[in-house]
Amino acid sequence: MSSQLIRGIVKQVQSGDSVIIRGQPKNGPPPEKQVFFSNIIAPKLARRGGQGSEGTSADTKDEPFAFETREFLRKKLVGKEVTFRNDYQTTSGRDYGVVFIGKDTTGENISESLISEGLAEVRRAGAKQTDSELQIRLGALEDAAKAAGKGKWAANEAEKHVRNIVWNVENPRNFVDSLHNKPVDAIVEHIRDGCTLRLLLLPNHQYITLMLSGIKSPMFRRDAAKDGGKETPEPFAEEAKYFVESRLLQRDVKVILEGVSNQNFLGTVQHPNGNIAEALLRDGYARCVDWSIGIVTSGSEPYRKAEKAAKEKRLRIWKAWSPPKEQSNGTEKSFQAKVVEISGGDAMILKMSDGKSQKIFLSSVRPPRASDSQKEEGGDNSKGKRPLFDVPHLFEAREFLRKRLVGKKVCCLWTGEDGGSLNGN
Repeated sequence: MSSQLIRGIVKQVQSGDSVIIRGQPKNGPPPEKQVFFSNIIAPKLARRGGQGSEGTSADTKDEPFAFETREFLRKKLVGKEVTFRNDYQTTSGRDYGVVFIGKDTTGENISESLISEGLAEVRRAGAKQTDSELQIRLGALEDAAKAAGKGKWAANEAEKHVRNIVWNVENPRNFVDSLHNKPVDAIVEHIRDGCTLRLLLLPNHQYITLMLSGIKSPMFRRDAAKDGGKETPEPFAEEAKYFVESRLLQRDVKVILEGVSNQNFLGTVQHPNGNIAEALLRDGYARCVDWSIGIVTSGSEPYRKAEKAAKEKRLRIWKAWSPPKEQSNGTEKSFQAKVVEISGGDAMILKMSDGKSQKIFLSSVRPPRASDSQKEEGGDNSKGKRPLFDVPHLFEAREFLRKRLVGKKVCCLWTGEDGGSLNGN
């Protein structure tokens, strides 16, 4: 019986003897299938322990040369077109066969390449005799690799090829500060959603969860009370995830760690083809978020510009977007204006759409004041206000607003009037 051929793109290398192949996208993310290499045994990668249905499991370590085997396949296959010859399927539904690089079975045989480099061994006990000629060739290649001392067959080399993995970085804040915004080499191991990645930092093999600074993409919501905790994607969540997967998953990147949110890291991923955060914004798969955009190393302007372009084109998450209506009068419920000056820790001067200036105060906040310091020190208010930089935290409060708002167009919500000035958010 002839074997079935499956053609596709390698999305991910799962281990030294298994890859995930995906099809071509049509009106959404493409179908994918995990396949296994028949009649070879590859060293097993380390696994992180955790809670499961059978109790708590402990962390495991790499078998010797497991990471080298994974890397050999990753660099050779990820993003490449391959042909999988499906030789047989187990009762559990696993498909076993041979992967060839290219559009047919005349390309490089990956099983043969692994055996010849000494990164896997031939399965003899219980091997399926689907291709006796291939089995003979694999045996000959293994004998040659043993004779040459290649890979796992090298004498006294096993312990040198086992990683010391750091599953959790201790004190994330100190770790970020120690890098001083210098790019770090990394491999993207997993895509949680469009803006959350699992990275392996090199060369020290530290695993981290990274949230892209300055943006937020649609997410997958889990409701434990419904459907057994099944995840429900927000609109465009699956498309945003695939957008990042097809460009970054298991690719070599550089990451700049810029901050920390709980135990997750905030940062920017640099790829030879560009900044993935900007690409997500430009294609309408993400929006800017103020709480983290201020720490983006390259500045917020490229992000704002990319988001604006997507809005104007009504792309994806912005398909129902409409520009806010311009208001010419500061006494309206809401209005837009340009910040021209910060006059304190809670006050600023705006240039309205009619060209007039208007001073507003932020409602529901009270910044540091000179009078507070004078009272604490028993001073006399009649001596006048103290200089801006002498009042504890007053200068920092003004600078916080100045760096973020001066020259920017803002939307204000009017909440009331006090002594002729507007209060707003």
